[in-house]
Amino acid sequence: MANRFQKSVPLMMILPGLALALAIIGYPIFDLAWTSMQDVSRFGKLTGFNGGENYHEVFADPLFWESLWRTGIWTFAVVGGTLAISMPVAMILNDDFHGRGLARVIIMLPWAISLTMTAVVWRWALNGRAGLLNATLMNAGIIDQPVEWLATASTAFVVEILVGILVSIPFTTTILLGGLSSMPQDAYEAAVVDGASGWDQFRHITLPLMKPFINIAIVLNVIYVFNSLPIIWVMTEGGPANGTDILVTYLYKLAFRFGQLGKAAAISLVMFFVLLAFTMLYVALVSRNDRDDAAPEEEIKA
Repeated sequence: MANRFQKSVPLMMILPGLALALAIIGYPIFDLAWTSMQDVSRFGKLTGFNGGENYHEVFADPLFWESLWRTGIWTFAVVGGTLAISMPVAMILNDDFHGRGLARVIIMLPWAISLTMTAVVWRWALNGRAGLLNATLMNAGIIDQPVEWLATASTAFVVEILVGILVSIPFTTTILLGGLSSMPQDAYEAAVVDGASGWDQFRHITLPLMKPFINIAIVLNVIYVFNSLPIIWVMTEGGPANGTDILVTYLYKLAFRFGQLGKAAAISLVMFFVLLAFTMLYVALVSRNDRDDAAPEEEIKA
């Protein structure tokens, strides 16, 4: 009896916090689900239950599927590009060199500025008539006439992806730098003695030991980037001609520009379940890979 009580003590201690977290997260989801099945006026008043009509209208709208596809491209490109740049940056900042502290501060500075302010600065810099980028390129003789960077959807979306990568680097670098700082140095010393090259050390020591930190960076960045509104909204508002809309800007337009709050609630719930499915699937795949990697070691020990 005493044993059973002792085992239940940890659960009892975390139960209040767990209940609070479930209430804080669960109530908005429930309210969102209920709103998504209602006719809602422009002022947020529920006028009647309509079943799944909002979902039917959303799924029948071509803009939803275009925005969903573009959201996938946006998320994959920004997260992938961020990781590809942040890893070498973190490895450089982890080395001992003169001015390392200042270099770390400079890398972290963009993180201290709000996304909205960053997007405003880039929108001005990319202005086709008086933008800083055009002026610089023309002075350098690279272009002979101004380029309208945000006038076409294809160019604007690529530029927004690059800005998204830029603002995501500080956060990701911080996570990876924390992982690199905890690396056992004796493993690298042994590798050097064995004649391992820098690439071999990265592939066989750094990368395997950094997997937990890389996984954290991927999951958190996917969540943040998938739901990111300021960059695209401030720079192009999803235009031109909805050509840079992602789900969150499409949702914002429906809710606050067209007053279709029921459809906006339906899209919000779809976005929640997409992220939930991704997180669960990714965690399951990582856990399975970890088990597969651990199996040979257990066989050797046996």
